[in-house]
Amino acid sequence: MLNHAIIESLDREGRGVAHVEGKAIFIDGALPAEVVSYSSYRKKPSYEFAQIVELKNASSSRVDAQCPWYGRCGGCALQHYDLRAQIAAKQRILEDALWHIGRVRAGRMLSPVSGPAWGYRHRARLSVRLVPKKGGVLVGFHERKSSYVAEMTSCEVLPPRISDAIAKLRELVSQLSIRDGLPQVEVAVGERVSVMVLRILAAPSAQDEVLLKRFAEEGDFQIWLQTKGPDTARPFWPLDAPALDYVLPEFDVRIGFLPTDFTQVNHAVNRILVRLALGLLNPRASDRIGDFFCGLGNFTLPLGRSGASVSGWEGSDGLVARARLNAQGNGLADHCRFEAVNLFEAEACERVLRTAGKLDKVLIDPPREGAIELVKALTVNNEAERIVYVSCDPATLARDAAILVKDHKYVLDAAGVINMFPHTAHVESIAVFERC
Repeated sequence: MLNHAIIESLDREGRGVAHVEGKAIFIDGALPAEVVSYSSYRKKPSYEFAQIVELKNASSSRVDAQCPWYGRCGGCALQHYDLRAQIAAKQRILEDALWHIGRVRAGRMLSPVSGPAWGYRHRARLSVRLVPKKGGVLVGFHERKSSYVAEMTSCEVLPPRISDAIAKLRELVSQLSIRDGLPQVEVAVGERVSVMVLRILAAPSAQDEVLLKRFAEEGDFQIWLQTKGPDTARPFWPLDAPALDYVLPEFDVRIGFLPTDFTQVNHAVNRILVRLALGLLNPRASDRIGDFFCGLGNFTLPLGRSGASVSGWEGSDGLVARARLNAQGNGLADHCRFEAVNLFEAEACERVLRTAGKLDKVLIDPPREGAIELVKALTVNNEAERIVYVSCDPATLARDAAILVKDHKYVLDAAGVINMFPHTAHVESIAVFERC
């Protein structure tokens, strides 16, 4: 006898959530308000994971996936859900996390930030595998819930020229002598050049080099080779290609980066995000501003353009070095200073805040782990009138928000979602905290 369920919501992985006899059931591919019959593939005392056996009553927001590989490829989880409904679901996830984890509510919800739904992903890491049983070399994202590489020859969320190159990459790698020792290709798209970084475990032969150069010239790509960690990546061909960079035209800023650096994958949405963050922070020329987890200067440099004095702190020495170069290249070295510091260490955070002097405003943009040691340490420098927190994990944002509100006496004035990754379950968000 089949089990039946009414789907109540989506979880943070994009699965439908139902409750049957007091037990939470997480159902792959199910959408809110749908009625499904399901079969469980993993059972625990308080919850189960399941898959749909029959869709008995479909949501009005269910749509046909645009990508022919959807369902096998694990790169997207929500192509079967209308884009507007995706954004609404992400806002509910943010609100639920703020309340259930942080026990805080935003004074107002900001309008969601969104941009192109397709062809938006300017940075990606594609896996490469030689699989004779599937016809040779595969290049793509992992299969859903698997370490296997999905069989695909295109990708709807990559820029068209990168998507079109997947089949050609498969053909290229199949001809290389080192095809068994080429586990991944990292893609980085800039304003003037697109780079493919080939992770190689052995040196290419002379014939391999001929093939790689031909591929680069015919596809108008620059090829880099990486022998070990990201720091070993070096240009291979052509050697005279333009440098990778992206622009923030509203602030007359151009930011250079290496293909293995962290950058926001969605350049169009990032431009809107920077505009929104600066609008919420409202920098003045007289302000002293701290930008924590500053990376390459994505927020620091636009803040410096306002005339404010901005200090950026970041854990990576390489990113800090490139942030300084970006400040110089944009004529902002007098307004922006950068320092490398481990912001996940309590002592380091306390030292930075003690030596920083009075900060009028603070911007925080941490990775998924959040910024718990930093927000705890803010008692050392608690004069900032406003904090803007850009988050890529609602759970850690909610945890950190609780500390800011309960321990540091800030008010969560506003929060909203940033749809940086359409068709995935990833929730990027922004929050504004005001001093009481």
